[in-house]
Amino acid sequence: MAEKVVVKAEKRTETGKNINRRLRVAGKVPVVVYGGGSESLAAAANLKDLAAILRTDTGVNTVFSLDIDGEGINDVIFQDRQIHPVLGRLVHADLRRFAKGEKIEMTVPIHLIGEPEALKEEGAIMSQALREIKVLCEPANTPDSFDVDVSELTTEHAIHVSDLKIPAGVEIHDDLETVVASIVIVKEADLEPQIEEGAEPVVEGEEPAEAAEEGGDAE
Repeated sequence: MAEKVVVKAEKRTETGKNINRRLRVAGKVPVVVYGGGSESLAAAANLKDLAAILRTDTGVNTVFSLDIDGEGINDVIFQDRQIHPVLGRLVHADLRRFAKGEKIEMTVPIHLIGEPEALKEEGAIMSQALREIKVLCEPANTPDSFDVDVSELTTEHAIHVSDLKIPAGVEIHDDLETVVASIVIVKEADLEPQIEEGAEPVVEGEEPAEAAEEGGDAE
């Protein structure tokens, strides 16, 4: 797991549109922290710090530490956020705070590593059926990703959720028999038109013989 990101923040004692506007001009974002068995708390954090978290692979699912002056450090995650409709910039965020020992359901990406020999077979392609997986764990134990070595994968076998290496303290919330990755052989489809035996081929723009004969009887 990567080192936990720590974002410093200041406690807000005043709220309101004018206060929030001044914070944004100063490069800060007003945030409200909920949960964790404590009362909600208003604070302000640097826009660049929160924007950097949103740009990571895990984005809004990133668990990070919020260090509020005089209030201590708490693990939090984005609960909700507001983005400026024109500038595309974060203008407000609600953060969920976790109590010690609390477990949460998280979505963790699955990355395939390696190059199987079986891919050299004609028509062989890698199929990744599952790109992320749900887990239940404490925020501090959340894996950044599950890296799956597929270098020994063959066309006869597939990798299932049950084959993943699960760290201690992490529970899987997906079916263990779900296929994660496999190698499939794709054959070129027969593009030649199928004509029934004894049938006359119809050329586009020409009427079938029977239709022409019927039309010739009409006055």
